[in-house]
Amino acid sequence: MSADQGVSPAAGPRSRGDRQRQAIVDAVRELLQEKPFAELSVSTISDRAGVARSGFYFYFDSKYAVLAHILGEVNAELQELTKFFAPRGGDESPAEFARRMVTSATLVYAHNDPVVTACQRARGSDAEIRDLLDAQVDVLIQQITELVQAEVDAGTAHPISDELPALIRMLTATTSFILVGDSTFNGPDGDRDRAQRLLEQLWLHALWSGPGAAVSSAP
Repeated sequence: MSADQGVSPAAGPRSRGDRQRQAIVDAVRELLQEKPFAELSVSTISDRAGVARSGFYFYFDSKYAVLAHILGEVNAELQELTKFFAPRGGDESPAEFARRMVTSATLVYAHNDPVVTACQRARGSDAEIRDLLDAQVDVLIQQITELVQAEVDAGTAHPISDELPALIRMLTATTSFILVGDSTFNGPDGDRDRAQRLLEQLWLHALWSGPGAAVSSAP
């Protein structure tokens, strides 16, 4: 939880300003269940939140600032579930690492749907949303790349390509499309359980089964 989402019990209840700010965030989350982001106006958001239009601009510069805040919450949740992208320990096999990463992403996407789905669908037509998503993904790719590169240097990971950041970018993009239910990746039946199992295998073999990999996947 970020500092502006709440306070510790010792600090007492949230201030009126904190409640209004959260009401705006909650309003956008609710409205995205009803209509595309492009159809949301500041007035619509303010009305749903029960906050004056001038009050909205006291907390956020635009509706995109609210969306950026929400995406920050999504990323923080992913960080928490992956234990802040903790490196693979001696007791965690590559298969278990892949499962941890994919399962965490699946839970975050499910918990934040339809926000994530709405953003993915709008990225092709809305440059600001695309920039927000790209910035978030760039941070994610850097974090995962650093984890895997440390294993490559230690000789415990064997990616299928030496171009590690590009490989992880492709894996991340594929994961995103699958988890938002894109039919191109999930097929007509939309079997997400099957898709999750395949994602785990994709990450596992792309990062640990390349040239020089041992027969065993144990660290």
